[in-house]
Amino acid sequence: MIVFDRVSVTYAGAASPVLSEVDLTIPEGEMCLVMGRTGSGKSTLLRAINGLVPHFSGGTLRGTVQVDGRKTSSHRPRDLADVVGFVGQDPLSGFVTDNVEDELAYAMESLGVAPSVMRKRVEETLDLLGLADLRGRPLAQLSGGQQQRVAIGSVLTTHPRVLVLDEPTSALDPLAAEDVLATMQRLVHDLGLTVVLAEHRLERVVQFVDRIVHVPGDGSPVVDGPPATMLAGTPIAPPVVELGRAAGWDPLPLTVRDARRRSVALRAELAVVPPPEHGPRVSGEVLATTRNLVLGYPRRPVLEDVSLTVSAGEVVALMGRNGAGKSTLLRGLVGLHRPQSGTIDSPRAGLVPQVPADLLYAASVRSECEMADRDADAPAGTTRALMDRLTDGIDPDTHPRDLSEGQKLTLALAIVLAQRPALLLLDEPTRGLDYTAKQNLVAILHDLVADGHGVVLATHDVELVAEVATRVVVLADGEVVADGAAREVVVSSPAFAPQVAKIMAPQPWLTARDVASALAASRR
Repeated sequence: MIVFDRVSVTYAGAASPVLSEVDLTIPEGEMCLVMGRTGSGKSTLLRAINGLVPHFSGGTLRGTVQVDGRKTSSHRPRDLADVVGFVGQDPLSGFVTDNVEDELAYAMESLGVAPSVMRKRVEETLDLLGLADLRGRPLAQLSGGQQQRVAIGSVLTTHPRVLVLDEPTSALDPLAAEDVLATMQRLVHDLGLTVVLAEHRLERVVQFVDRIVHVPGDGSPVVDGPPATMLAGTPIAPPVVELGRAAGWDPLPLTVRDARRRSVALRAELAVVPPPEHGPRVSGEVLATTRNLVLGYPRRPVLEDVSLTVSAGEVVALMGRNGAGKSTLLRGLVGLHRPQSGTIDSPRAGLVPQVPADLLYAASVRSECEMADRDADAPAGTTRALMDRLTDGIDPDTHPRDLSEGQKLTLALAIVLAQRPALLLLDEPTRGLDYTAKQNLVAILHDLVADGHGVVLATHDVELVAEVATRVVVLADGEVVADGAAREVVVSSPAFAPQVAKIMAPQPWLTARDVASALAASRR
């Protein structure tokens, strides 16, 4: 179905190709995961499948890419639209209509699908992706996760033979992500759809895929193989694999179910070992408060009667399903939303938004960093050093719009961190970040709270919460339904528990690192 024959891609001004001599064949009816570090070239590989590279991206493509017998060199993206459906990392940038139902129908209108068929497919897709309640809603008023589901639905309605997805679950809550991936798998198995997706949150997708393609991004060849083989030999691995390595299991488990079956002896060994405390830390001065807060859109409140206090030394994770009000609360705390009633007091807050490009205006990474240093009255090089600490290798002369979504996020994070806000607000801060960059972010957040700052992050990344959160606040339908220490809240929640907690239950372990440390100590 998809064939890469000695494909190399080099962008204008680049010293080396982003992809080099790629040979890859993906047959019909396979679900294929593309993994690699942030900025390694995953998005370039995906965009080469439907001709966006090089027809719209520029640069030079050598070699041949064929999809269903059509060469992308002679078929532009519009010539492949009936075969390949593509959803990028930023769904909002791809929308062309104003509301959900119109967006689902638009691509079919462009392809000349009969109106009676269009109506049927729209209804099927609304049900398939759980969008029926949102059919008439303006796209601009949807949460990031809801927008992501609409974007996927808008290409599914055309019934493509190949579906290409770039970070398809990055803004979805855990249950919605599982539903979407299970739907994709069902289409693969039942209809022979070929799905190629890039995803950093391997813990979500590994159990669904048939093959993994690793794009190393360091000049090494692109390699592919079965999930078990690929994850056994790479440092990029989900927590379930990390736990298997710590316990010495062979073969390594890929799913919670497999690991749970293997963990009987491990749980017995650690039954009398107390897991380490992840907080709450001793809190300092109050940095933000909300009292009886009502916030949202005209005639449609998103938050109802929310009262919350955040103090220095805390890392508060806001969790909840898509549309629960997490991003709205962050925007309220930074002053982007005016309360309809109630009060907000958070005078020293800085926000990294869910779409990091909203903070990027200059013509190069270098200029962005220099402007951020001046705005923050910080020593020259401060912002650049923060960005390099998160992920290195970003060319300072690159235009921000040419960065990957993960690289845009690291730049936006560095810009806000340079301001040293007393309260740092992060909206989906690991979207587009690989495991290494995520661990670097965790280290920075630990340093910030140790210095007396506070952090509030809205996230669906349960593994990040397990690593860094001292407190979890769960929102549902605009109300606070849980507020407590991270271990107490997430371990008891089937939806928000990290992989290690599910495997080790009822023992309250949160991370593979905690288990590895305990095993090392007990076996001395």
